[in-house]
Amino acid sequence: MRLQEQEREEPEINLTSLIDVVFLLLIFFMVSTTFDRQSLLRLELPEAANVESEAIPEVIEILITDAGQVFVSEQLLVEVSRPALQAALAERLADRPDAPVIVRADAEASHRLVVLALDAAAAEGVRRVGIAAISERGESP
Repeated sequence: MRLQEQEREEPEINLTSLIDVVFLLLIFFMVSTTFDRQSLLRLELPEAANVESEAIPEVIEILITDAGQVFVSEQLLVEVSRPALQAALAERLADRPDAPVIVRADAEASHRLVVLALDAAAAEGVRRVGIAAISERGESP
């Protein structure tokens, strides 16, 4: 008795499940990754003899570079003037009216820009303003 031969199907590897797992791992690592905010701009802070290290959550930072660029919470101001800086601060203070403001100015930055930042913060009614510095030993606050 002769049996009829059945056609054999070629085995296939289904990659759909493997791709799903890879995408899930990618999403997991993207969500769980933390980024260092200090590495965005390279500033050389001036030194101070008495530096208080205080961890304050949710501060509004005004960054002033040695080239004269002013950033408010990582957003570059196109026009460096008191009204523009005051408007940017007002926008940030709308969400958190009691948030402290930290001025991080490069050691070679113009004194005029630092005074402009402090003046704009005072005009917006900010009660807690600080100037970032590093200690003489080279430690960052």
